[in-house]
Amino acid sequence: MSINKTDCVFLVVSSSKKTYQNLSETYSAIEPPTWALLLAQSTRAAGFNVKILDANAERLNEEEIFVRLKEINPRLICLVTYGQNVNTGTTIMSGATHISNFLKENKISQKICFIGSHVQALPKETLEKEKSIDFVFTNEGVYAIQNVLKLKDFDNANLRDIRGIAFRESPDKIKINPPEKVVPNDRMDIDLPGYAWDLLPYKNRPLDLYRAPLWHAEYDFEKRSPYASLQTSLGCQFKCSFCMINLINRNDDEEVGVASNYSKMRFWSPDFIIKEFDKLIKMGVRTIRIVDEMFLLNPKYYKPLCEKLAERNKDDSLRMWSYSRIDTVKSPEILKLVRRAGIKWLCLGIESGDKKVRLEVAKGKFEDVDVREVIKRVHDADINIMANYMYGLPGDDEKTIEKTFNLSLELCTAGWNTYPAIALPGSLLYKQARESNLQLPDTYEGFSFHAYETVPFPTEKLTPGQVLKFRDDNFIKYHTNKNFLKLIEEKFGKEASENIVQMAKVKLKRKLIERENLDTK
Repeated sequence: MSINKTDCVFLVVSSSKKTYQNLSETYSAIEPPTWALLLAQSTRAAGFNVKILDANAERLNEEEIFVRLKEINPRLICLVTYGQNVNTGTTIMSGATHISNFLKENKISQKICFIGSHVQALPKETLEKEKSIDFVFTNEGVYAIQNVLKLKDFDNANLRDIRGIAFRESPDKIKINPPEKVVPNDRMDIDLPGYAWDLLPYKNRPLDLYRAPLWHAEYDFEKRSPYASLQTSLGCQFKCSFCMINLINRNDDEEVGVASNYSKMRFWSPDFIIKEFDKLIKMGVRTIRIVDEMFLLNPKYYKPLCEKLAERNKDDSLRMWSYSRIDTVKSPEILKLVRRAGIKWLCLGIESGDKKVRLEVAKGKFEDVDVREVIKRVHDADINIMANYMYGLPGDDEKTIEKTFNLSLELCTAGWNTYPAIALPGSLLYKQARESNLQLPDTYEGFSFHAYETVPFPTEKLTPGQVLKFRDDNFIKYHTNKNFLKLIEEKFGKEASENIVQMAKVKLKRKLIERENLDTK
């Protein structure tokens, strides 16, 4: 271990200009790099000198990144390609590989490694395709990064003994080493000891280079920054076929990882995680995202944390959101506690308005619930809802999608989002699609939900282009619906509804819609 020299720089990049098209400049969020923060904190707690270079937040181009890396002169460059949303781990690979290629072409001397969901899913394929990457981590990487940094040299002879990585043993041979363990639940507070907030860039005050999704800020641009996001748990106990979140738990050396094989959850203690909230509150951050896939699942952890947050939110200044399943939002008393804690939005995965489709998406034992009653219960607790739907799930056709959209109009939630179902690398859908020789994206951007090159999963009755067309058309229909805009104006004011109308004018371009000539139909 070195004392003064930087051992590792965690480099964060983005491809948002391509993946979000014209939404990127004004409307898309700029997320704090949660996993870079976790890895930086755990690595320096183990005695290493690390830095974070967030080129996404600082809007650095490739030349500026190169200059900054030369100045830092780290032993190792680690591109962190985890995404805050499930699909972005693959789409970020576009920007990340562009940078790694640029660095190699300009003769940077350091080894370049990648950590993130895409390389966890496809370690061998990634290294075969991307010659600028020297090695990748095959799960969350906490212990593997520390073991790599203990090496004097990062040559192949030394890398052979590092568990939890894949590397290029020769120009034509990729070796996937045995897996490294993930941080066990009883070591979470110790071996993943929080976030390296102090390593993030800022302009005038901490976290002011980051901005929340517009809906999270109540459709008010002024409330978007400063913005932070953090996790109170890792992973998910369910096995949704379209999701790849559990790749962080990977414990095998297969060439294609499937997230549903690694379903598990780990938690920080409430006493530990409240200290991270205290740091953010002290820095003046009030707009906060709780990233957990299933925050309201285990009352042993979320109840005492919400009680501690409620003590700090007596002025109701916190503006937070978290995820929940629609079949776990049951108790009015819990919802009141959640609201007092400052959680003013719940993101609920409704997925489909058709019961048969909804029950086929492999959400563990997804109970058949009364969606309307759940929504009413959350609204009665003075909590807004970001309703998530999916088009193109198995069994979907034009009628089921229409049924889903009509349900969303009836529910009239303050947030509405619909994803086209995509076979994301690391999901069971992806492996099935490969085995069935179904059409998959041939670019990283193709796995984005908003890109020109997006390629959704087809259904028996719908082409990928039709799925996209329904999604994009209904996004505009919902956000210009008079009942929805009236709700927004009543809750958040006239300016908020006007901001939504302007956002709805931004139309995404889609290659598949153009190719299938669907715009004229």
